[in-house]
Amino acid sequence: MTIAVAQALMDTYPRYLGLQEAAVRRMQEIGRLYPNAGYGGRFNAWLQSKEPKPYHSYGNGAAMRVSACGFLAETIEEAKRLAHGVTRVTHNHPYGMRGAEATAVVVYLARKHRPKGEIRQYIKQHYYALGFTLDDVREKYRFDVSCQGSVPYALEAFLEGEDYEDVIRNAVSIGGDSDTLAAIAGGIAEAFFGIPDAIAGNGREYLDDRLRKMVDDFYARRTPAPNKQGIWYKMKSFLE
Repeated sequence: MTIAVAQALMDTYPRYLGLQEAAVRRMQEIGRLYPNAGYGGRFNAWLQSKEPKPYHSYGNGAAMRVSACGFLAETIEEAKRLAHGVTRVTHNHPYGMRGAEATAVVVYLARKHRPKGEIRQYIKQHYYALGFTLDDVREKYRFDVSCQGSVPYALEAFLEGEDYEDVIRNAVSIGGDSDTLAAIAGGIAEAFFGIPDAIAGNGREYLDDRLRKMVDDFYARRTPAPNKQGIWYKMKSFLE
């Protein structure tokens, strides 16, 4: 669904007119091609619906798929607007919208080289109190599919991480809905650190030709990570 959202953004770039319709179309199209990807029950029903409607969800899938909004946005306000556009088609509960917006905005700030201290302060001022460390929660954290029970912990995993791989390990280390936590934290970590070539190359092997082309098209358009490391920056430089 991260790829589907990225494709919807590319479909409507640069003015993003009709973004909601494009998000519905691309998520249904791609989701139906890969029906065994572990979607939640209500989202799976939405994927198959002939008349898909938002279902007031505050699930963490809203934040899990939204990172492309932060990579393409030119301003914080645009990051918010894009996040709202691709999220309200399903997760139109205020908590779902907040989780998606927070993730997209933090990706944007990370991409713009903002220091972690500034990013932490922005999160605390606008979204979540934080006020914990990963060491504080590892023993007691439990599986939680809500945005409010997932996004703050994914953000903390990024804030405590020293590089891309460390962020992913942080997210997984607290347990719970680990794939979602890692997806949220990983998008932010890429924006801040870039992805090491070995990890990016291995990741590409999990994609078929159809998905790989969508990813390549997106990376050819988006702004590279600030430290200019990793396979994707090299690809963009070659294409330019």
